[in-house]
Amino acid sequence: MKILMIGRGVISTQYGWALEQAGNEVTFYVRPGRIKQYGDVVNMKILDGRKNKKGDLVNKAWKIKMIEVLSSNDDFDLIMISVNHNQLSNIISLLEPLVNNSTVLIFNNIIDEPLNSIGSIPKEQVVWGFPGAGGAFINKNTLDGGFMKNIFMGSIDNNTNKNRYDMVTRLFKNSGFSISEKKDMRNWLWFHFITNTSLMAAASKVGSLNALFDSTSALKDMPLILRNLIPLMEAKGSKLSSITKITINLLPASLVAFAMKLALAKGQLPREIMRSASGSESLKAESNTIFVRDALAEARRLGISLPRLEALDSSVYKQFK
Repeated sequence: MKILMIGRGVISTQYGWALEQAGNEVTFYVRPGRIKQYGDVVNMKILDGRKNKKGDLVNKAWKIKMIEVLSSNDDFDLIMISVNHNQLSNIISLLEPLVNNSTVLIFNNIIDEPLNSIGSIPKEQVVWGFPGAGGAFINKNTLDGGFMKNIFMGSIDNNTNKNRYDMVTRLFKNSGFSISEKKDMRNWLWFHFITNTSLMAAASKVGSLNALFDSTSALKDMPLILRNLIPLMEAKGSKLSSITKITINLLPASLVAFAMKLALAKGQLPREIMRSASGSESLKAESNTIFVRDALAEARRLGISLPRLEALDSSVYKQFK
């Protein structure tokens, strides 16, 4: 399969490597001037979780193919977009006249109405998913990160063409991944967004994700902030399951924090992925501004108060109060 990755980011690079190893032809689109800046080799220092829950270490140089110009004559079977959610609209504007018959995989956080975020790209050509990966470029061409076996996928209002959806699921399964299918992908994406917002906000109070995961008392902030964000989900028309509501609203924050600390213990693959991501300037930008900024902006639009986010006394957030 001919696959175009938008950007040579952490997520696209790791999955691009895995998909190419499975026999696919992978090309990266990067902004003009980036090929010279990056060079065509990525030093992969990642944990591959497809066969081992703690991840098998991959330490190798990988030569990649990059292009700086897209054409309407391109004939990619799949275009994969995995960018910061605030960058998605610019990428969609770039791709709208160039998609042709390609299947487009949206593979990142979304807070807006998903179907409104794809512009004029036919919704039948769009497949919705989310990665189980993370990391950081510790210099311009060395990637420290990892990915888990699981990938999340689902449909938005059953708009996706089943053949295209099945093509993407087969692609990942044939590359050694498993698929966790979500009946309501819109709801799942929004819940993941507010969960990330809660995690980043809690981490900002102790300085880093690593510091957060090592402290049960600090972790207690995360479920409390998440609880405060549930009205935002509901105002957007989202329906949380009874189990989710009970877990968030009724379970003691200390119990949730203790469970999280066990799940994110040192040596576990999710923790190692987060550890590597902690050094990412991109992650720092998201944790300090983007998630909180956009959650607060969406709350203001819908007339919802988010006191725990608004009350954060970090100077980073004062501009959003």
